[in-house]
Amino acid sequence: MPVIRQLPPSVVNKIAAGEVIERPASVVKELVENSLDAGASRIDVTVERGGIELIRVVDDGCGVAAQQLELALASHATSKITDADDLFRVATLGFRGEALASIAAVSRLTFRSRPADCPAAAELEVVGGAAEPLRPAGAPCGTTVEVRNLFFNTPVRQKFLRSTQTEMGHLAEAVARLALAHPRVHFTLAHGGRLIHDLPPSDARQRVAALFGAELADSLIAVDSQDDQVRLFGDVAAPAQSRPNNRMQYLFLNGRFIRDRSLQHALGEAYRGLLLTGRFPICFLYLQMPPSYVDVNVHPTKLEVRFQDGGRIYSQLLGALRTKFLSTDLVARPALPAFGSAASDASGEAAGAAAQQSSLWEWAMRQAGPARSEEGFAGDYLAGLPFERRTDALQLHRIDLPPLVGRPRGSGDSRPPLPRAEDVAEPPDATSALDHLARADPAHAAQSIRPPRALQIHNRYLVAETADGLEVIDQHALHERILYEALRERVTSGLVESQRLLAPEPVDLPASETAAVLENRDALARLGMEVEAFGGETVLVLSYPAMLANLPPGEVLRSVVDELLHEGKRPESRDVFDALLHMIACKAAVKYGDRLTPQEIEALLERRELAQDHHHCPHGRPTALVFTREQLDRQFKRI
Repeated sequence: MPVIRQLPPSVVNKIAAGEVIERPASVVKELVENSLDAGASRIDVTVERGGIELIRVVDDGCGVAAQQLELALASHATSKITDADDLFRVATLGFRGEALASIAAVSRLTFRSRPADCPAAAELEVVGGAAEPLRPAGAPCGTTVEVRNLFFNTPVRQKFLRSTQTEMGHLAEAVARLALAHPRVHFTLAHGGRLIHDLPPSDARQRVAALFGAELADSLIAVDSQDDQVRLFGDVAAPAQSRPNNRMQYLFLNGRFIRDRSLQHALGEAYRGLLLTGRFPICFLYLQMPPSYVDVNVHPTKLEVRFQDGGRIYSQLLGALRTKFLSTDLVARPALPAFGSAASDASGEAAGAAAQQSSLWEWAMRQAGPARSEEGFAGDYLAGLPFERRTDALQLHRIDLPPLVGRPRGSGDSRPPLPRAEDVAEPPDATSALDHLARADPAHAAQSIRPPRALQIHNRYLVAETADGLEVIDQHALHERILYEALRERVTSGLVESQRLLAPEPVDLPASETAAVLENRDALARLGMEVEAFGGETVLVLSYPAMLANLPPGEVLRSVVDELLHEGKRPESRDVFDALLHMIACKAAVKYGDRLTPQEIEALLERRELAQDHHHCPHGRPTALVFTREQLDRQFKRI
């Protein structure tokens, strides 16, 4: 049997260093946290070669007395807790008392400190865990810690370090997290003699602007929620600002940066339907609660915590964000690109241009011909349907959903084509037309030249004037959101219209897809689609949603299967059910390229305000872009 031995302190410290000190960024994190616990108002971090060669942290905190310097560098020596009960009410960033000992065991460390009531500083040097004699030194009040040649005595760990740029990236991220958590503290970061960050005391949003730019800071939405002794506050970014990963999600608990999967999930749920698949929201959120509500002693790096009532924190975060989003204008307002060519000053022609615009609107509407009614449009559509499906389609127009639901798609649009350019008369002269109208009937002239609410362009977008400028609407995305909200409400109340087929339609599917459909029959039935097994790898479609009357049942079922297999979750999963609602709404909405009548445009715009999140489609795409008058004026060089 091997002999059991007590490990020497130097080996114990190196083992601890392997858990706590992963790279130079870990050293900076531990040293800066000690400075913050010491009450520092300014912390200066200087590094060389990404922290591998040198890390120097200088603070103006309370300092350490000379007689306690050696004890401060000993393993498991701390002033922050006294007994085991204190572990359940930790109010400081550090508390284990092993960081300095671990760092000293794998580097050449110099610790210099001077309390405010001492005439001189004391300095202690430790090389690979072996301490030199204590000596006096000259230094201002506070503490300076220098760490040189990190991992010089553990070459195996040194091999795992990356390039200078990579290590510096991790180190800068560690400083950014601490600076965001403590905006009232002055931080500086220098690398290779170059100042990277100089962050004077400020508020949280100003600190975000200094670290990530004013564009992101300007898009932030303030959040503040109080639930008993738990306060949640900070900022989240508008959906237009997102990232392909979750590295821009900053969650702080009592001044400590944390990673919590439950809170990140709540954040994702709050943005459900506002972001595209694969995009993640940005947040800078702060949690304040009594230390006894949370256990921070669950991970060596203290990034993970355990809440006493995690479900309550989850609900508070989700509820606070959704409530804030419902009362916030989330319509996308993109920045216009720089205008390359110089624009001439046409300020003297502004009145004439406005009059000409109104006249051209009127002329364009006359050239388009009289708008057809919904009944006439439905008649064109029904003429192309099989006889047995016409009754169901007519019934579809009478349900309480937008009248755009039953319109034909793409090549099925039987309306006459747009007139050719050579067949259209030249537009009238705007000035003469307006003068003639005004002389004949001034009151009638004002009504006649009133433009419609929106104009369709390229059979894809609706352009409308707003009080602030110009709005461009994606017709498919907006209609998809309206249908999704209406369908979700009907599913919740059990009022989804289902169209029963006179003859069930068999659909052949691969074995895996057949199994997925049959396993999800209950979920499909709630959406108005009834299926049953027919034998082998064939299923029968008995009924399907009435709003999809103009699509073959087989196509609808195959689209449903794609969503089920894509999600790969249980039938009762909210994600799977939402995906099916998204699919049905997408299939039923007007398409990108469908020409709309003025009545249909008006119906679409009227129903927009009734949808809860009308600014985004269910898949997270924006339904509209707003360009302000100021943006347009800048592009035309008016300001």
